[in-house]
Amino acid sequence: MIRRYLAIVGKEFIHIFRDRRTLALSFAMPIVMLLLLGYAATTDVRNVSLAIWDQDRSPASRELIDAFRAADYFRIDYYVGSEEEIDRLIGAGAARAGMIIPPGYASDLAAGRQAQVAVALDGSDPIVAQTALAAAIQTGQAKATEIALARLDERGQSASFVLPLEVRTQVWYNPDLVSAYYMVPALIGIILLFQSVILTSTAVVRERERGTIEQLIVTPIRSIELVVGKISPYVAIAFINTVGILVVGALLFRVPIVGSVPLLLALAALFLATALGIGLLISTVAHTQQEAMVTAIFYLLPNIFLSGFFFPLAAMPEILQWISLAFPLRYFLIIVRGVVLKGVGIEALWPEVIALIIFATLVTVAAARRFRKRLD
Repeated sequence: MIRRYLAIVGKEFIHIFRDRRTLALSFAMPIVMLLLLGYAATTDVRNVSLAIWDQDRSPASRELIDAFRAADYFRIDYYVGSEEEIDRLIGAGAARAGMIIPPGYASDLAAGRQAQVAVALDGSDPIVAQTALAAAIQTGQAKATEIALARLDERGQSASFVLPLEVRTQVWYNPDLVSAYYMVPALIGIILLFQSVILTSTAVVRERERGTIEQLIVTPIRSIELVVGKISPYVAIAFINTVGILVVGALLFRVPIVGSVPLLLALAALFLATALGIGLLISTVAHTQQEAMVTAIFYLLPNIFLSGFFFPLAAMPEILQWISLAFPLRYFLIIVRGVVLKGVGIEALWPEVIALIIFATLVTVAAARRFRKRLD
């Protein structure tokens, strides 16, 4: 009995070591997951992009701006001249917060009146918004306390006081910071990516294992025609799922669909072309369906952690933020959240759209060329 058992174990180890690609992926995947979870799985948000409209332009307003800069929670990226510019930057995702310093800010402080500053926050990402909200309030209170103590010190008083500065915060797009509003739209991208890559990654391999690849070789079908033909059924399935997610999200989770549904579907088709092309490319590289599945999962894991689906990109190390640029899901999540929650149009999403067009073109051409080589 033990001898038969050891024989089976030895035989299985032989098969494992013969399949070197699967063996390498099996050892590499735990290391990659450890690195991703260790660095990306964090909600410690820093350097939130901030746009400032300073209408007062006084030494007092500059001191307030310096206080926000020194807080380590905000990164001042934009100085604007109107509230419309702040709205545009937050809507496009370029800034996550905007601060408006009204005219007369310095004169109110000098006269002993309570000065008010407005801070608008992007609530489409509740994790970032909650951190920025707390940081804005904390920074404002710290600066107000500093001003009040300086006044009392000048007067030689130590009695109780009213804070001379009030930071009024307002959360846009998701005022109640409901996490479902953030997660449900992103599930469209996750489901489209997983379904497309996993289903198409076994397409060519399945033909080879069934012995039908020879029939395709003798046909006059060009490789690009075969690629498009193979992914077309999955496109229809994915679109049905997209509409279903939108309906369920709106009915059960009360997710507001503010933007244009036709625009969302059109951009989803662009992302879908990219995902299907990646799956088909994996299919032309792998030799077995098992190898194709392992490779697909190996590709999908970084997409989950480095796309901003679970953890905000602003909380990740800078090197991981740069690596995330190589994953199409990052761009589509910005698109779907922007259209569904913010109601923005194509004019605010053109960088992400251009990125997806480049991805879709490259992977489709690569899959077609790779398939032609496999036929040869």
